This record gives sequence, C-alpha cells and structure tokens, in this order.
Amino acid sequence: MESTKYSVGLDIGTTKIVAIVGKENEYGKIEVLGIGKSKSLGVHRGVVNNITQTIKSIQQAVEEAEANSGLEISSVVVGIAGQHIRSLQHSDYITRADSEEVINEDDLDKLCDQVYKLVMLPGEEIIHVLPQEYKVDGQAEIKEPIGMYGGRLEANFHVVVGQVSSIKNVGRCIKSAGLDLGNITLEPLASSDAVLSKEEKEAGVALLDIGGGTTDLAIFKDGIIRHTAVIPFGGGVITEDIKEGCSIIEKQAELLKMKFGSAWPGENRDNEIVSIPGLRGREPKEITLKNLSKIIHARVVEIIEQVYVEIKNYGHEEQKKKLIAGIVLTGGGSQLKHLKQLVEYITGMDTRIGYPNEHLAGDSEEEVASPLYATAVGLLMNAVRNEGAKRQEVEGDILEEELVMAGEESGAENNAKRTKERKSVFDKWSEKLKDFLDNAE
Repeated sequence: MESTKYSVGLDIGTTKIVAIVGKENEYGKIEVLGIGKSKSLGVHRGVVNNITQTIKSIQQAVEEAEANSGLEISSVVVGIAGQHIRSLQHSDYITRADSEEVINEDDLDKLCDQVYKLVMLPGEEIIHVLPQEYKVDGQAEIKEPIGMYGGRLEANFHVVVGQVSSIKNVGRCIKSAGLDLGNITLEPLASSDAVLSKEEKEAGVALLDIGGGTTDLAIFKDGIIRHTAVIPFGGGVITEDIKEGCSIIEKQAELLKMKFGSAWPGENRDNEIVSIPGLRGREPKEITLKNLSKIIHARVVEIIEQVYVEIKNYGHEEQKKKLIAGIVLTGGGSQLKHLKQLVEYITGMDTRIGYPNEHLAGDSEEEVASPLYATAVGLLMNAVRNEGAKRQEVEGDILEEELVMAGEESGAENNAKRTKERKSVFDKWSEKLKDFLDNAE
C-alpha cells in the first residue's frame, strides 16, 4: 500500500492513549485499518506530567496499531486538551489600501495574523483563531467576504488560548517516540467532527466530551464554532469519589462504576448489595448500589452544572442563540447509565449519545464506533483531510508548472489558487512547534 494512502490519529488521553490508522474509501467514508491502545500513565487532567511514561505509552499504542494494520506509522495528527485551554471572543479589523479591488484570501490571512499578535498572559499563546462572521464597510453577518468590494474588513473571532509549555511537552513526546507531528487539533473540535451532523451544527448544539481527566465543551451555531471550554473534571474524579466513599482500591472502584454505576440513585432499591473481596484475607466489603449511585450522582451533577453555566454564558437563553439540537454526549464518561436522563433533567435540553459511526465505513469493527473513540476517530478524519489537502496542493503545483510551460501564466495562477485548499487553522501553530522542537535538539 502506498505510504500516502493511509493516515493516523493519536489521542493522548488521561486514561488511555489510542492510535488509529485508516484511509478514505471510494464513498468518502473512513475505513479503519488498525487500532492500538495503551494505558496512559504520564497524563493528568489532559496535561503531560511525566514525559518518559507518556513516550512509553505512545510507543506501545503505536506498535499495537502497526501490528493490527500491518503498516508502518511515521506521522500522526495529535489532539490537545487539558485544563490550561481557554477561549475568548475578539473583534478586529483591517483597512484595505485599495477598496476598488475585491477582497481576497490575503486580506483574510492579514486579519487573522493580526489576531495572532494579541498579547496574552505570560506563558500563554494563541493556538487557534476562528473567524465567526465578517463585516465589510459596516455591512454585517457576512460568512464569506472573498470577492466583495470594500475598504474596511472586520471580523468577530473565537480565539483559543493554551499554555505553551503543555503543548510543547506533547510535541516533545511525539518526537521522542520516533514520530513526526503531522498536525495538532483541539480535541473538542476533533470529537465534534466525528459525532455531529451538519444540520446539528447549523441548528445549534453543545457537544460534551466526558473523558477520564477533563470534560470538553464545544458549542456550534449556524455551522460555526461559538464557544469552547475545558472543565477539569471527568470520569476519573467519579472513580476517586467511589474509592474514598467506599474505602476500596481504585481498580475495584472503576469496576464498580462500570458494572453497577448509575447517575440516577432513585432506581436502586435499598436491598441491592454488591460484595467486594477484602484485601489479603480481610473480610469482604458490602456496598449498597443505592449508596454507590448517590456518590456518582453528586459528582455528575457538579460536572453538568458547570457545563450548564458555560452554555448559559454563551447566551443560550436568548432566542437568537438558542441551541435547537440540544446536547450531544460523547467520550468514555457518556456510557454511564442514566446520564442522558440526568443531563436532560438538569438542563431541560434535548440530549443524545454521540457515536462516531456516521463517518465510518460499514464494515468497521463495532468497538471503534463506541463514544470512547470519538476523539480518536475525529483526529483520524483530520489526518485524512490533511493528506487530501496536501495531495491537492501538490497536484495544483504540478498543474501550475504545466500551464506556465505552456505559456499560460495567468490561467495557471487562477487554477492553482482554486486548487489549493485554505491552510488548516492549526498549520501555523504546527509549523511553529516543529521549528521549536528541531531547534531544541
């Protein structure tokens, strides 16, 4: 198989690291060729806190994916999350030298570059500049200003900011694991690619990705991302609560949560009891399922309420900003029994569980279509898109050369411009990070 034909997404999570290899089939669906996963030992709440352990875990997941797919992995698209990620809204404008010329891509790039120069807090850097709506000479609500006449070009931006050191540490782990960094994507964006439909993004939807260490929120309206937030609690905190509340070890707490856990304490009767073996010959412990549900319920309510505050901050109460498609839950934590009902009860919004199967080829393994792999599938989709864009760019350059040789320079320029896709929002950051890692050696 040609090396350019397959792509790899790498999800570095708090509980697990997943490497997923795939390619696009003739129907535009993602065909998974192999998957590898390992326990994540050096990541806490989405942030790398032990480089050596993380490198080991990445290598383990990649080796397993290579064995499963029979392919060699060299370059990956990786996701970033963690409690250091925050977002803000910003408006900016440029005054164009010649209003008689139509607005082109260079003008949009110039406006975006201006936002990248905003001064952030020490140690923070802008990693994502997402234009929302444009204004041309005061005319508002323009989605695509290219080709229009105007002297003043304005835009509202959704700016995502992150801790430089945390992102560089992820890059260092990838490089030390012997891999190339193909691209970086914000994890809530990757998950949303995998589980949300175009219609939902248009109507207005809040995606909630409940991971092991963090809960990521991404709000879409009119097909545009409007708000992102990372809440520093996930499934791991629930396990921790069970461990403390029932005085048992973590492994037992995790098993209890997965097998008998429920977010709704009302459904368990007082006489439903589960017995847990004692350590080293000690007496077994008896835990009532009602008590277990109460512990889980208390923490889950706290997480959902924090999420709901974020949704309300976006302005969900206003008619103009109403999220008609409600909430979509995904990630490993979304598999908790009765969570959907509890979210609906607290927020009063329609809720469904998001599965990444819509973009997968029909014969994909059932395991991959689980909400657990939503981020990994989204990263793979991003990697496939990147590969396609690169191929298109190369074809555009070849076409340009051919046309120049034929003496049709102006036609070549137009064709090449049309063929080349606009750079991914993370490309600039990826380039910067690659340069840093190369210089650090």
